[in-house]
Amino acid sequence: MKSKPKGAYAQAGVDISAADKTKDLIKDLVRPTFGPEVLTDIGHFGAFFKLKQYKDPVLVSSADGVGTKLKIAVLMDKHDTVGMDLVNHCTNDILCCGASPLFMLDYVGSGKLQPQTVAALVAGLAEACREVGCALIGGETAEMPGMYKASDYDFAGFIVGVVEKARVISGENIVKGDIVVGLASSGLHTNGYSLVRKVFGIDRDAISLKMIYPELGRTLGEALLQPHRCYYNDLKPFLDRIHGLAHITGGGLVGNIPRILPESCSVLLDRSSWQVPSIFELIQKRGSIKDEEMYRVFNMGIGMVAICGQEVADKMLSAMGDARQIGKIVKANGSERVIIR
Repeated sequence: MKSKPKGAYAQAGVDISAADKTKDLIKDLVRPTFGPEVLTDIGHFGAFFKLKQYKDPVLVSSADGVGTKLKIAVLMDKHDTVGMDLVNHCTNDILCCGASPLFMLDYVGSGKLQPQTVAALVAGLAEACREVGCALIGGETAEMPGMYKASDYDFAGFIVGVVEKARVISGENIVKGDIVVGLASSGLHTNGYSLVRKVFGIDRDAISLKMIYPELGRTLGEALLQPHRCYYNDLKPFLDRIHGLAHITGGGLVGNIPRILPESCSVLLDRSSWQVPSIFELIQKRGSIKDEEMYRVFNMGIGMVAICGQEVADKMLSAMGDARQIGKIVKANGSERVIIR
């Protein structure tokens, strides 16, 4: 029996049947994230979400990607963890404004659509969304031969959250004497992977991902794919008493904390107050990277910074075993906004 000839679009590199199979695979993964506020099922031209129970709501949105951590996921053929990364990164961003996540959409662009790969991505997305009560309300897959290699893909997420206007966290209430609480990261999160790939020569020889380093207690690949930690559930009970929150992403502590500081304030950090995880020490040693650059590229073990009064800080430290008091707010003196000693 002769096989059915491929259509012109399939010969051009786009397989519509693969897109249909992908939708079938992800429907059952996505639906458990829906609450009664979601008014449409997967496949509609638009996604409907009913906003209720707010007096003066402010919608807070963010868009982000996972960066070249995706290269590690492709080489390891493990894709669910980067799905978690995407949700957790976006959730942390809007959390800095005091917002709770409502719904999220994602986008996957690939050279050749692999339904099982997309299903793994969505499985990670759905798991992370359920953890924070966020509906994975829709998304898009695009097969673009010629734009990407067959096994490569790009991955982005778009989140919308809400906060009562009176409870927006803007940083304007930060004052001299406030305490800086650092919440531990789970690793690199989603930043610095281009440098890491160069340091370990990963693009030339992916075998390095399978090497076990005693200080890591696992393979390099496993350490690099550790999911980005989400801080929403930890910080939610304290949001009405926190003066400022900074998600430590690209730019590190030095680049992100000033985004929330009033002009009159700087932050003084005590480098000895937390232990830098082994993965960062390994990267620095292998790459002969100076301290200054490490603190500008990586989170160095602190994934979120909360600024508040001493009483609230003490309660946070008691509630979260891996949180540390890492510094204090001081009067600004010159252009240096983050001082690390």
